[in-house]
Amino acid sequence: MKEIIDFLNLIVENNNRPWFQQHKELYINAQNKFNAIAEQILIGVQRFDPLTRGLTLKDCTYRFYRDTRFSPDKSPYKRHFGLFICPNGKKSGMAGYYFHVEGEGAEYLGHHGLFPGMYQCPPEITRSVREDISTKGEEFEKALKKAKNFSLDMAQKLKKVPKDYPADHPYAEYLKLKDYCLYQTIDDDMLYSDRLVDWVIGEFRSCYDFNSFLNRAALFAMENE
Repeated sequence: MKEIIDFLNLIVENNNRPWFQQHKELYINAQNKFNAIAEQILIGVQRFDPLTRGLTLKDCTYRFYRDTRFSPDKSPYKRHFGLFICPNGKKSGMAGYYFHVEGEGAEYLGHHGLFPGMYQCPPEITRSVREDISTKGEEFEKALKKAKNFSLDMAQKLKKVPKDYPADHPYAEYLKLKDYCLYQTIDDDMLYSDRLVDWVIGEFRSCYDFNSFLNRAALFAMENE
């Protein structure tokens, strides 16, 4: 992992094509090492989540080259590596398991971490998740408790409960959410540990019920479009 982070730290300070072309072997080495770790995590997740079986590494990883056409930031390269193991691939809109590392000062997510759940999902899926929470809130909370080392991201939410639900609904705060994501920071001791892969798989396993709850709602929405 050290070579991966060292490269990401360098690209934060040297995000330009001339430097990248002169040091492309550092990128290739870092990308290959990240892919090796990602492949192990993918295999581990596929052992406990049947909806992720059949996915390849390409279905779960991202291009390092940025699309700058509509961005004020014209830096040509990303400053992070990410792995999103999600049923039907990373762009499906379903809930998955995201593993993320970034260079110091990248300010993408602000830290290395694990981020299970769904982010910026289509409105019809969000409605379906809320409907399930409204009627099966206890099940949702039970899934949250199983992911005991994670926190629920409450940063993005509505000011009021959606109009389809009473303002005093017992699970009102969950119904306000726009995204349904968990998060956990990876500290340096674990990041550079030989136990990293096994630890990541174990932590993701604790989120299986959470993602299963979300994906049940997502699949219902997709089947009833």
